[in-house]
Amino acid sequence: MQKQSRKARGLGKYDAPLKFQFDQGYTAFKRGKVWNPFHTDTMQHREWERGFNKAYFEQLERIKKYELGRRGKAVSTAA
Repeated sequence: MQKQSRKARGLGKYDAPLKFQFDQGYTAFKRGKVWNPFHTDTMQHREWERGFNKAYFEQLERIKKYELGRRGKAVSTAA
């Protein structure tokens, strides 16, 4: 069985596994890189941003939980 080309399968140059771009965006946030390497108005660009935003909001929830716990202990011991 011969392997078909991308063109024969109906894929363009920007078609790729989107999990890869999502993971790149997720790790970019962890490393402090805020520049999206993909062209705007492409699915890769949106997937990279989705991964970046997911990492951002997960971190935000961790911070909120930690600060809420700290504030609760300080308020309860002060009373």
